[in-house]
Amino acid sequence: MKNLKKQRRIQVIALAALALAVSTLAIGSALKDGINYFRSPSQVTEAPPSPSEVFRIGGLVEEGSLKRGQGEAVIFSVTDGGATVPVTFTGVLPDLFEENQGMVGTGKYVNGVFEASEILAKHDETYMPREVVDALKEQGVYQVPES
Repeated sequence: MKNLKKQRRIQVIALAALALAVSTLAIGSALKDGINYFRSPSQVTEAPPSPSEVFRIGGLVEEGSLKRGQGEAVIFSVTDGGATVPVTFTGVLPDLFEENQGMVGTGKYVNGVFEASEILAKHDETYMPREVVDALKEQGVYQVPES
């Protein structure tokens, strides 16, 4: 009788460990699809990601690069002072989006062009995303905003 209880206890523990491992893998797989890593333009040009990878890119909209196409199509370049990446976007840009201002875009890097599915711009005169500030500081381009 004691041997049967011991065997059942071991089976329950083994089954619980297996269920925990399977659920951990399922949760990790589901979260992987929702994570978008941030890259600066320098990081993108140094080690281009695969065309299927969705990630975020951020920096300053390069002066003189903003061109509006037909309809809602927009072409511009984003820079961190060390490298520049061309960006295409079809959609409505945020009201505060302009040249020499910080931006973050989500999308894919295909054939040397970042194809953005979403563009975010600063929300007031002094705000810039932390990732963009860090990338600009790394390139020695960041300037502290005047108060």
